[in-house]
Amino acid sequence: MFLLCRILCLSVFWSRYLTVGQPDDGKRYICRAVPLTGDSTCPVTLLPELSQGSQEEELRNTVMQLRETILQQKETITKQVGTISELNTKLSLCGTATDERKNSKGGGWGKEKQNTMGDVPRDPNDTIDSLGKTMQGLKDRLENLEQQRANISGTSFPSELRDLLQRRLGELEKQLLKKVSSLEQEKSMLSNATAAYRQKTESTLNALVERISELEKGTRSDFKSPEQFKLSLPQRTNYLYGRITKSLPEMYAFTLCMWIKSSASPGIGTPFSYGVPGQANEIVLIEWGNNPIELLINDKVAQLPIEVRDGRWHHICVSWTTRDGQWDAYQDGEKLGTGDNLAAWHPIKPGGVIILGQEQDVVGGRFDAGQAFVGELSQVNIWDRVLKPSEIQCMANCSTYLPGNIIPWLASNVEVFGRGAFKRPLEMCQERLPNS
Repeated sequence: MFLLCRILCLSVFWSRYLTVGQPDDGKRYICRAVPLTGDSTCPVTLLPELSQGSQEEELRNTVMQLRETILQQKETITKQVGTISELNTKLSLCGTATDERKNSKGGGWGKEKQNTMGDVPRDPNDTIDSLGKTMQGLKDRLENLEQQRANISGTSFPSELRDLLQRRLGELEKQLLKKVSSLEQEKSMLSNATAAYRQKTESTLNALVERISELEKGTRSDFKSPEQFKLSLPQRTNYLYGRITKSLPEMYAFTLCMWIKSSASPGIGTPFSYGVPGQANEIVLIEWGNNPIELLINDKVAQLPIEVRDGRWHHICVSWTTRDGQWDAYQDGEKLGTGDNLAAWHPIKPGGVIILGQEQDVVGGRFDAGQAFVGELSQVNIWDRVLKPSEIQCMANCSTYLPGNIIPWLASNVEVFGRGAFKRPLEMCQERLPNS
């Protein structure tokens, strides 16, 4: 009101001062604030006459004050407009949240959405704590309602909504357990398949490496294939023998097969011996003097019903398992004997030395010429399992050849020691059959 009165009075003054054709009477008009209940006229107080310079200075000051006042009023109005706009936005958010609560079904059992009117807490922990308090409050309200209902009816039972929720949770839990079980089975199957594939790949690579090694050394120049050779030990000495470059792992069963030819007398000697530290007779196949062929395991002895002292080729196999010490003996594909209690429950120790043609008194040495083998050996293979009779028969009748999975008969696996011992080409399998 004061500002409006001042502006009006100033307008009157300027109109009087600047009106063309009207003389200046030397009087000033001053505006004062008039109450609403007072006189509506604008009283004017005459001031003494001022000089022209004083009047210009006064007018300039008045104009500056008016400008400052207008700018302040404009700034205040702008702030008030921004505040009103912000309040309208927040009120709209509140209204939207209220409508969502009204339209949602079962919203009281879900996660309640808090409308913070744009003031979202910066720390996520504050939000989590707020939700936790909300859930706890809902839980307390549910318990109070159940208690009140129990007090009224005398029995306590969950609401339909809670039953539905519990059933749903049960179904989800069953589905989750079923999915976990399925994933575990798939993982187990994949692991087994991967292990089998890796083992097969490693076996194939090893065979390829051995064949490449044979080609590089030129040892196959006299042989049709790496296994088509024989070890010849023509004299009974303590320095002619062959040595397998590989050793055995720990085994709980094995099968030892070979082609053997000998006419030595008395006894063919020791075609095979395996010794380990602390036990030189871990596995021994020996025929000495007029005794039959014997199988020694951990220095325990079983006599085998095998006869090969006729100067002809014979295919022999001996299988053994630590369970009850069960053993079987085959000659030319036919099982000739079986027994048990041979070093029962004793595992074959690993890391020993395999010697062909000599019996070891210490690991790898101290041979006795009286126990040396005289004759020829070929395709000495070892498996870590008991072969089926059909597998043995197929090898004996030349219908198939099955290399050992632990010790295969390869030229690169056999070293020859002593002048007079040789690795020579092997006759065709059909030529080695007894009826050939």
